[in-house]
Amino acid sequence: MSHPLLNLREGPVARLRLNRPRLHNAFDATVIAALTGALDAVMRDADVRIVVLEAEGDSFSAGADLNWMRGMAAAGEDENRQDALALARLMRMLDELPKPTIARVQGAAFGGGVGLVACCDIAIGTSNAKFGLTESRLGLLPAVISPYVIDAIGPREARRWFATAELFDATTALRIGLLHEVVGEEALDAAVQQQIDLLLRAGPVAASEAKRLVRRVAAHAGREHHDADNADLIARLRVSPEGQEGIGAFLEKRKPVWCT
Repeated sequence: MSHPLLNLREGPVARLRLNRPRLHNAFDATVIAALTGALDAVMRDADVRIVVLEAEGDSFSAGADLNWMRGMAAAGEDENRQDALALARLMRMLDELPKPTIARVQGAAFGGGVGLVACCDIAIGTSNAKFGLTESRLGLLPAVISPYVIDAIGPREARRWFATAELFDATTALRIGLLHEVVGEEALDAAVQQQIDLLLRAGPVAASEAKRLVRRVAAHAGREHHDADNADLIARLRVSPEGQEGIGAFLEKRKPVWCT
């Protein structure tokens, strides 16, 4: 049996590829554990600078595997709680991964698949991609992924799509903020590569700190609190080895060491 997740390396880029194409890369406990383990490994690997989350076949991820859902429906509340916590750990790890992440999206992305897209820093999809938060059709809700989807699309949009379970296309996903860019199927790899090239030109520490900066600013309303924290951050970055190298390279009209 093939592994449900492929971990492919291209220099400083780790490509985590869902590998259940016949099942439209649907989730089950094995997939969740494999992806969580892979994210933990790339987080600890200093040579990895960028993570691309992608999928084999025609679909990105069709959400929950039917056999897995059947088993969880027959399980007790505590077992279902532990199962949901495993998915929650995966989503939080992806969202907070201290390295830039790119979602490469084609075909269907439903349920937890939407959660994966929302957790990534950059999301690029094909024009034929389809999305859906279809849990309410089953009398359920996308509760575990809701913090990340709401962050991506906003509360008002979430209220609609969570309640109706309506499918929406790539154009709508772009409009509401789930995708950053929509391209033709033949242009998907080039669009992803363009983002990789841009990220490789950024300082690795700066790219990592960017995520923390956005999360911190978004979480607090007090401007005075922001002023002090942001001043601390920029001061620390300016005197850091990376900051010194970046400023020096700019002044000396050369590429910084991370671009060579």
